[in-house]
Amino acid sequence: MTCQTYSLFVLSVIMIYFGRFGNSLILAQLQNDIDQLKADFNASHSDVADGGPIFTEKLINWTERNEKRIILSQIVSMYLEMLESTDKSKAHIRHISEELYTLKKRLPDGLKKMKDLMDLSKLQMSDLKIQRKAVNELFSVLQKLVETTSFKRKRSQSQRGCKC
Repeated sequence: MTCQTYSLFVLSVIMIYFGRFGNSLILAQLQNDIDQLKADFNASHSDVADGGPIFTEKLINWTERNEKRIILSQIVSMYLEMLESTDKSKAHIRHISEELYTLKKRLPDGLKKMKDLMDLSKLQMSDLKIQRKAVNELFSVLQKLVETTSFKRKRSQSQRGCKC
């Protein structure tokens, strides 16, 4: 996959994943809009390939539906943030933005979950007060973990069917 197709690929994955587009005509129109956006950003510049992709590589690690909703909601927000500083009088920018806003509405909790993950990564686990709180919550956390893993195990066993 070339660097010039990354944005189309990510946008297509986002939109198809959430069932926004089943019609290839709409994707073809978005392809044209994205081609115009690439021209606006001079996306064929040689430095685009430096360092590899920024979104598509990260999507590989997120496999579960709910996980993908989290990462895709963050990616959609980042595209919207990027488009905020562009010339909105251009039809292709408005069209892409509208489609992304529509998708963002379908992802109400993704950004909150992403913020929760970021907050967890900032916890200073060497802090004694944080350690005390963590120890107090340990049983509850383990209980949730056991409930989650046993639910998945029961569901996967029931999907296998009877071995009569």
